[in-house]
Amino acid sequence: MGKTKHTGPIKLNQRPQPSLWASLLPMGVGKIKPHHLRDTLKVMLENKDQLAYAYRILTQGVCDGCALGVSGLHDQTLTGPHLCTTRLNVLRLNTMPAMDPKWLEDVEELRKMDSTELRKLGRIPYPLSRKPGEKKFTRISWNEALERIARKIRSLDPKQIAFYLTARGITNEVYYTAAKVARFLGTNNIDNASRICHSPSKTALKRSLGIGASSCSYKDWIGTDVLVFWGSVAANNQPVSTKYMYAAKKAGTKIIVVNPYREPAMENYWIPSIWESALFGTKIADDFYQVHIGGDIAFINGVIKHWFEMEDAINWEFVSKHTNGVDELRSHVAKYDWQTLEQSSGLSKERMYEFARLLANAKSAVFVWSMGLTQHRFGTDNVSQVVNLALLRGFIGREHCGVMPIRGHSGVQGSGEMGADPFVLPGGEFDEENITRLEQIWGFPIPRWQGDTIGQTIENILLPDGHERKMKLMYTSGGNFLETMPNPDFVRQALEQLELRVHQDIIFNTSTLLDAKEEVIILPAMTRYEQPGGGTSTSTERMVYFSPEIDGPRIEEARAEWEIYVDLASRVKPEQKHLIEFQNAQQIRDEIAVANRNYDGIQHLRKKGDVFQWGGAWLCEGGICPTPDGRGNLIPIELPELRKTEGSFFVTTRRGKQFNSMVYSEKDPFNNADRYDILLNEEDAKSLHIRDGEPIVVYNRHGMMQGSAKYADVKRGNIAVYWPEGNVLIPKGVYETYAHIPEYNTVAIVEKAEHYHAQKDQNYAEKRIEELELNVE
Repeated sequence: MGKTKHTGPIKLNQRPQPSLWASLLPMGVGKIKPHHLRDTLKVMLENKDQLAYAYRILTQGVCDGCALGVSGLHDQTLTGPHLCTTRLNVLRLNTMPAMDPKWLEDVEELRKMDSTELRKLGRIPYPLSRKPGEKKFTRISWNEALERIARKIRSLDPKQIAFYLTARGITNEVYYTAAKVARFLGTNNIDNASRICHSPSKTALKRSLGIGASSCSYKDWIGTDVLVFWGSVAANNQPVSTKYMYAAKKAGTKIIVVNPYREPAMENYWIPSIWESALFGTKIADDFYQVHIGGDIAFINGVIKHWFEMEDAINWEFVSKHTNGVDELRSHVAKYDWQTLEQSSGLSKERMYEFARLLANAKSAVFVWSMGLTQHRFGTDNVSQVVNLALLRGFIGREHCGVMPIRGHSGVQGSGEMGADPFVLPGGEFDEENITRLEQIWGFPIPRWQGDTIGQTIENILLPDGHERKMKLMYTSGGNFLETMPNPDFVRQALEQLELRVHQDIIFNTSTLLDAKEEVIILPAMTRYEQPGGGTSTSTERMVYFSPEIDGPRIEEARAEWEIYVDLASRVKPEQKHLIEFQNAQQIRDEIAVANRNYDGIQHLRKKGDVFQWGGAWLCEGGICPTPDGRGNLIPIELPELRKTEGSFFVTTRRGKQFNSMVYSEKDPFNNADRYDILLNEEDAKSLHIRDGEPIVVYNRHGMMQGSAKYADVKRGNIAVYWPEGNVLIPKGVYETYAHIPEYNTVAIVEKAEHYHAQKDQNYAEKRIEELELNVE
């Protein structure tokens, strides 16, 4: 941990700099770009019935959108107000009234709606039940709902029970209480949304540096020599971060993007709250390195290979004092010939040298990544490669340097740190030392068996009767597995085989409407702004913010999520309920400070604006890592197998105008693509005689997607499909080697729709799919 404290926000330099302008035409006239003013007016209209409450949420609450950590309208990076359309789009979830009970009368009518339409119906008004054969939801009391769930839990082996928490504005207090309740009930089957996105980041950082979070702060972007984004579209997913990029460019920082798609949002952006950028736009990226999907490991091995051949590239003083494994790494990269590295990465030896020389000449650098690196079956190795670069140059533990897994949602950094994870407990790993420590704090035994991830849990629903891990009860706080997990047809089949499924949520989604073998119970939850006593969330940069309870309308029967967990656990084991009870949110924070020693300080957060950063401004300060020997580990990473047949494409999923699986527009404002457009390289398309906008089919042995060709600057041999629409192509049961999250990339064939549908002979289709089956694995 570091000793240097964060020094607070700095003033933004807004002096005009025409060399950074994206266009001389005011307001981006004629450009494909977001229309921030129009979108803001639309949000105001949506919230016109609760404008005062909406204003209080924006000015008093901590953002429940991305994990930049905007409290009210301010953050710890730049002075001045910050607001983005992502936060505005989520706003209506907090201000909307309860749904009209008439919608609960006909499930079939609800099933005709997509999740966007269901969301607009309003908040869940009261506890609901639906049993097999019933065509409507029935209102039940809280007492009846929790007694039914408790009765079912008592009848099951704890290994047949699972909990899952999404990132939907959930606070640290809720994550912690859920983690504690799960172990109190005897199960380690608890998982959360952050693991599906970033668990490879934590796994890699732990083994390389001994840390589990960003080593630096957002302020380190501003003034670093080089800022590199790997598989991350921060301008789309964390729009306020474009202000940090603007400030960095003003300070002389070079911004580099490593991504198969030349993302328009990372090339030019019109930042609405900065007059110069709002008028003329800002050139964000200085260069793009368009690797193959999955080609980052080869690319970085090539960069490291160049460094060992250069005289001045490696910071030998730092490496000798603060790292292990440099000789092994040197031998490892030496075994690869340039042709192999070029073929796997998709980049030439010369391009790798350009990147190597850029970083070799830099005195500081920050590396930022997201799901473009993590959601592979080799995600942990991807991240370890990035850390290898940072260690070899000494870009760790000092100002303007660091490695940052940027979080997409406001609550997820804290979810694992609170123990809502099958592999960790509050304050540490799931090991005997930490288990024993927590047992002394909690006063009850913690099961020693390894819990399952959510992907494994869903598969376990279909285990044969009598299997000790056949999943029978799933309790979710938010989440929509039909639209977030690979192979939605399989997910539907599995979820409907659960005996009891509990949805603790604020709105309906498509998963809510699925059947269950015995019963579906729906519980209305409060938002973070309604939570009595307030709540906390942890940003990407380890800032723990207090968000106060905000006065406004309430859903009469909605309850604080931590309170629901405590009530349920007390009913399952009434004789031990004193071990699980909390009287208020402050008591939870008091206990978190003891259970997770990094969070000592959370107990003092009580009012709007209260914040502290655990670990200091930089983890591994001075190069000293919290590893057994205090040194970082350089890890040789083998090239992954990236095989595809002639004529097939690597496929990845990307996000548009959406928040997680909640889609807010059918049109992507950055490239004008529709949700069912398939982004592919123009040369690839023409080789298949496919015209821009023409109907095409993408298919493999896992599924088939019909859409339209969209010419885009994508690396040749690669295509991008929108998520979750493209999930039909993603295989189930393929997990990351170490962190066990699902893979969200695949290989598929692209054909003109008229050709695909004309081939009615099954032998033709089966032959093509069989070729994929032989070569993809």
